[in-house]
Amino acid sequence: METALTRLAGVRHPIVQTGMGWVAGPRLVSAAANAGALGILASATMSPDRLRAAIREVRSRTDAPFGVNLRADAADAADRVQIMLDEGVRVASFALAPSAELIARLKEAGVVVIPSVGARRHAEKVAAWGADAVIVQGGEGGGHTGEVATSVLLPQVVDAVRIPVVAAGGFFDGRGLVSALAYGAAGVAMGTRFLLTSDSTVPDAVKARYLAASVRDVTVTRAVDGLPHRMLRTELVDTLERSGRIPALVHAVRRAAGFRRLSGLTWRQLVRDGLALRHGKELSWSQVLLAANTPMLLKSAMVDGCTDLGVMASGQVAGVIDDLPSCAELVERIVKEAQEVLAELAGLRGVR
Repeated sequence: METALTRLAGVRHPIVQTGMGWVAGPRLVSAAANAGALGILASATMSPDRLRAAIREVRSRTDAPFGVNLRADAADAADRVQIMLDEGVRVASFALAPSAELIARLKEAGVVVIPSVGARRHAEKVAAWGADAVIVQGGEGGGHTGEVATSVLLPQVVDAVRIPVVAAGGFFDGRGLVSALAYGAAGVAMGTRFLLTSDSTVPDAVKARYLAASVRDVTVTRAVDGLPHRMLRTELVDTLERSGRIPALVHAVRRAAGFRRLSGLTWRQLVRDGLALRHGKELSWSQVLLAANTPMLLKSAMVDGCTDLGVMASGQVAGVIDDLPSCAELVERIVKEAQEVLAELAGLRGVR
């Protein structure tokens, strides 16, 4: 299925595996790439040295194109960009909109720049700055998310920009791919669906929690870092929603200390990264620290398997997923189903 996305990124299918912290590591990214999708390596939870090693590991596992997801507001963003350029990565995605200067630097080096946004105005901004494409996530998506549903946000962005638009938030099968194409998108991006594959390194017990979840078990809370965050409801989420400021601050400091040791960041850099995530909102100190070290909350579940002590970011689609295919099986199934749906729709022409 050739689209503007497949031509831009050099992949076989218009499907993106998103850069999920602790989830989108070398094994998952290379499996997605080998399946013909655009695999995106998550770098925010890696030290710079680990990022370089991870890029090389992906390359050792696949000859297909892949990308790296970066935090444009991170204190060491420039260093991570340089690593990516040194290693010859040709696609950069961003969880937050990068600056015009950063986009220009990447494009000058021949890198395809694909920021993720959650609002039409942000898409217009990065398009004007020279982004090659944009991933648009509606409110159904996992992690930090907005309030506008994909079915409303996507056509707004498609009509507003003249670069390829990739739809995210609520996609998991071939029908969703066709619907995105019908809206004018060049493909779909999926996180939770790729998390729930046999190629994902997430512990089996954690995958079981996702598979057992209903649509109602996926909630949006501000208790973690003061921003709307879609995740599975867990004991930690309930605790944070009930806690006062002092207990929340103590919990945040403990988590921040762990992330600081793992990432190599100083306390000053950690607080700076947390403050950068406020986006003009008034946050308590516990929320600032939790915002900066949310990766450690994710690690507790996604790596350590402690589902009641961590954060389990999740799209609403977790409530309708019931299997763990390989990436190859998943992509093949989505493309086959999409082609079948398109054939059925073609047969409707002329029907009164």
